[in-house]
Amino acid sequence: MAEREDNRVVRRALRFTGSVQGVGFRWRAVQAANAVGATGWVRNDPDGGVSMEIQGTEAQIDAVILAVERGSYVIIENLFAKTIPPAEGEHGFFARDDD
Repeated sequence: MAEREDNRVVRRALRFTGSVQGVGFRWRAVQAANAVGATGWVRNDPDGGVSMEIQGTEAQIDAVILAVERGSYVIIENLFAKTIPPAEGEHGFFARDDD
């Protein structure tokens, strides 16, 4: 039996710009992703933006983005998204410190 389209697991490479560093963006992303069962990572970029790779259903990914966007002081001016191949065997969602 084919998996329903809305339950299909996808992976997105996301790039956020705006007021996204120093405002709890990564902390909120980690909390929200782990709460909904999405996997991947988030990191601050040297240019002031934030990058994220997130894997889950469309609903899980949307829930994480909405949770971050509702954060105090977070102002997402631009969101760039690209679908990339899923990562096999990945567990959890975490903040990365590397660039």
